[in-house]
Amino acid sequence: MGFTDFVSDAGLTLLNNWAKNHTYIAGYTPSQADVVCFKQVKEEPAVEKYPHAYRWYRHVASYTDEFGTLPGDSSKPVSTYGPEAVAVTQNPKDAPEDDDDEVDLFGSDEEEEDPDVVAEREKNLAAYKAKKALKEKPAAKSIVTMDVKPWDDETDMDELIANVKAIEMDGLVWGGHKLVAVGYGIKKLQINLVVEDEKVSIDDLQAKIEEDEDHVQSTDVAAMQKL
Repeated sequence: MGFTDFVSDAGLTLLNNWAKNHTYIAGYTPSQADVVCFKQVKEEPAVEKYPHAYRWYRHVASYTDEFGTLPGDSSKPVSTYGPEAVAVTQNPKDAPEDDDDEVDLFGSDEEEEDPDVVAEREKNLAAYKAKKALKEKPAAKSIVTMDVKPWDDETDMDELIANVKAIEMDGLVWGGHKLVAVGYGIKKLQINLVVEDEKVSIDDLQAKIEEDEDHVQSTDVAAMQKL
């Protein structure tokens, strides 16, 4: 079986198995071997089923603008990249018992661990990690309902509301608000807000609100839930 099919489950499984322990198709740097194989993959491999092939595909895709300048022979078909080695990789029991060397899936010469090769490999791994780091998960956020209590029924609630909503913090977004009667003619401000958990401390925000001593008696978190 030659390494020519990147559409079927069998072909993608072979690619996934190879990418599990190798950053590139051949060697420690991107080459035309990656370009040829990349073009044979009709669509991005499913990350759940082929995680290593997915990683390789996304990494090689980052070099799309450089495909024409990568080293190697782009005229070679995929089948020339070690079909015998692929068959051994697919069926390990069929490998010759006296062959103790690591199978080279794509028929490249044995690579030496010289300083230049190691340095290049580390450079490419660092570049891959940097690209991956840019694709961070969305920031964790919480929606909070906060009660802000005035001193008495003579407190100017319009000024209180304006002072609260004038507070700006990175990761804080104010939402809707309303006045809620608490008795004896006194109304508290109940206001919604969304915060990024890593950027905004609710305790710090309450302290900032309570700095308005002319209007604010105290604050409480009435409700809080993760988005």
